[in-house]
Amino acid sequence: YIGCSNFSGWHLMESLAISQRYGWARHVAHQAYYSLIGRDYEWELMPLGLKHGVGCVVWSPLGWGRLTGKIRRGQPLPEKSRLQSERVVNAGPPVDADYLYRVVDALDVVAKETGKTVPQVALNWLLQRPTVATVIVGARDEKQLRDNLGCVGWNLTPEQVATLDKASDRAPAYPYWHQRGFQERNPRPC
Repeated sequence: YIGCSNFSGWHLMESLAISQRYGWARHVAHQAYYSLIGRDYEWELMPLGLKHGVGCVVWSPLGWGRLTGKIRRGQPLPEKSRLQSERVVNAGPPVDADYLYRVVDALDVVAKETGKTVPQVALNWLLQRPTVATVIVGARDEKQLRDNLGCVGWNLTPEQVATLDKASDRAPAYPYWHQRGFQERNPRPC
């Protein structure tokens, strides 16, 4: 089995077409960035994956550490946070503070309802998404790893998923914002 990483939709589609044309092995997995604060994957890559059977291996599922539960409105970043590093901040996607706090607030509500931690809720949300085969988690120590692994063995309710979807929804880039007006022809995969 082969996979790719960080392909755009047209790159992935072209690779699938070439594989089909020549009878070569095709990509069955795509390693991509996807999180509650980075949902661009849903607009092109997820529908393509659904139609052509390409699963997603999600990298940075906690949004470059922003969804670990350590970032709080009106509080400074923890001293040892990787988000204190300019290298990390500049390498990751920009995230508007108000948007981030809106998502974190929703995560807090759902975490309280479920008795789970913020990272567990964020990871569980991803694992319930179409095409997501697995997530790649990074942990500084065994305690963080054990906490992250607590994201499996349970499911968010449809209402909790809807709460997180609403809090993390953003206007997509063109042509996707235009296609939202034609849901019958362009249904969203989730």
